[in-house]
Amino acid sequence: MTNPTEHNHGEDRPSVTNPETVARHAEYWRRNIRYLGMLLVVWFVVSYVCGILFADALNAFTLPGTHFPLGFWFAQQGSIYAFVILIFVYVKLMNRLDHEFDVDEGASS
Repeated sequence: MTNPTEHNHGEDRPSVTNPETVARHAEYWRRNIRYLGMLLVVWFVVSYVCGILFADALNAFTLPGTHFPLGFWFAQQGSIYAFVILIFVYVKLMNRLDHEFDVDEGASS
């Protein structure tokens, strides 16, 4: 059996109905959605615009050492690499945001 004094189940946290807490939650989610929107725009540009719309123009260039047309590379590989990089960027942004709003996993409870 655990000692009830070991766990502090939010007794020092403000109520979720507190107007200040509601405003902080709204700001947190507004910024989260803004980050998602920006990163999705970058992914769209890399995958759709560069890989499909500008493929013919980009095919005038080749990747150094591979002789692959750049448009082909963006369509086949570039959007995948961009997506993986964007995942790490999102993690970094969200860790910073979580820390700023004191909701990170590393926060002591």
